Amino acid sequence: MTAKLTNAQIAWRAAQDIPDGAYVNLGIGFPEMVAKFKPEGREVIYHTENGILDFGEAPPAGEEDWDLINAGKKAVTLNPGAAFFHHADSFAMVRGGHLDVAILGAYEVAQNGDLANWSTGPKSVPAVGGAMDLVHGAKRVAVITDHVTKDGRPKLVEACSLPLTGVGCVTTVYTSLAVVDIVNKHFVLREKLPGMSLDELQALTGAKLVVDGDVQDLLVPEV
Repeated sequence: MTAKLTNAQIAWRAAQDIPDGAYVNLGIGFPEMVAKFKPEGREVIYHTENGILDFGEAPPAGEEDWDLINAGKKAVTLNPGAAFFHHADSFAMVRGGHLDVAILGAYEVAQNGDLANWSTGPKSVPAVGGAMDLVHGAKRVAVITDHVTKDGRPKLVEACSLPLTGVGCVTTVYTSLAVVDIVNKHFVLREKLPGMSLDELQALTGAKLVVDGDVQDLLVPEV
């Protein structure tokens, strides 16, 4: 199989589609990496559900202020004009439709836009958390993920088998092999690795990939 993208390359690709001036929430873990790849000359205002708007890059090791953390308990810095607010106000921003983009990870994404990203069984985290609010409050929901699980099963599926985070909420999936939009309850292929055939990609996808127009090469830098 063609060499897949690294997590950093997937995050880079997703970052390129964040519009100038967007208010963005990044999910805990892998999605936080997207903040490293803000395109030059673009302003992005990052929101964290524990109550900061417009936080900056992670501080150098040893210079952390542990009173300044994001929802994943990682140290952050503040940009000029950053704001603090109550947890309830933060969720009012989310639920009130004031976020332009939410980027999350996934265990499964269904062709109708359903997302499962919080539980794989009894040993998972005890509750869905703020992701449930984010996927229905943000104007656009993007997922970044490997195309398949560690044991080779498709993550893009006809219907999710795991507990749902949200219903019909995902608009775009950036994977290690492709960029896929969800349109009219179908996976529409936009980009794929240039060394991979459509048949090879389809074999690793658990639902039909629709080709609507030209499929572009998925090209990313070494990051």
